Amino acid sequence: MDKPVNQGAWLLVLPVLLIVAFSAILPLMTVVNYSVQDTFGNNQFFWNGIGWYQELLTDLGGRFFDALFSLLILLIEVPLGIAVALSMPRHGWRVAATLVVLALPLLIPWNVVGTIWQIFAREDIGLLGWAVNRLGIPYNYTADPLSAWVTIVTMDVWHWTSLVALLCYAGLRSIPDAFYQAARIDGASRWAVFRNIQLPKMHRVLLIAVLLRFMDSFMIYTEPFVVTGGGPGNSTTFVSIDLVKLALGQFDLGKAAALSIVYNLIILAVCWVFYTVMTRMDAQRN
Repeated sequence: MDKPVNQGAWLLVLPVLLIVAFSAILPLMTVVNYSVQDTFGNNQFFWNGIGWYQELLTDLGGRFFDALFSLLILLIEVPLGIAVALSMPRHGWRVAATLVVLALPLLIPWNVVGTIWQIFAREDIGLLGWAVNRLGIPYNYTADPLSAWVTIVTMDVWHWTSLVALLCYAGLRSIPDAFYQAARIDGASRWAVFRNIQLPKMHRVLLIAVLLRFMDSFMIYTEPFVVTGGGPGNSTTFVSIDLVKLALGQFDLGKAAALSIVYNLIILAVCWVFYTVMTRMDAQRN
């Protein structure tokens, strides 16, 4: 006979769920309401239907650089984070020291990170800009779109690779020593140990790391806004910056609301597809 299940614990969680649902549903309803209306000021709104969505869907082709940015940092930060985690010490006082050093970039507020790199990358007073120009490489993130992109990508890699490394390190620490002892007995190479022991054990934490970094990178705002302001031109005007300009700068609430909903759905869809594929691969492996 099956033992009855006590569902009384849900009563403890229910108030929190209601508060979260309330605080999430009301802003969402407001955004959806704005997305189907237009306004000419004075708090007067007019029905626009799906007009904003039709306009945005015809303009999506010009916004591929947001996806390109997310793809770039994932291709850089994930392998780099794995490499850092593999090189970290496993015993002794160096473990604590390494963890503290890696955690330092994550503790810096985003606007401060942008300010640091805004000064650091200046071609006149910044150490990075001065050094790159001294090497004979033309570098000016305020005038050259390529330099601006390199600066933003490098800044994000510096800021967030530690997160990937710490997650991978947690996955590595969960591997029992018996696995390594068996590999040494079998004479497995370093690559074989990584491919057959370490990488499978990091699979789930890598899934979390990729999902977190993808969502964060797709919604990046503070750092590029502080460093470049979306320039030069519109070369680093990501979706988040465009949303702020539309909503606050131009007071175009309808278009901004529709844009936020469209890109939120894109993020959810990509994350769902990625999560489904990775979990199925994990299930087949096990």
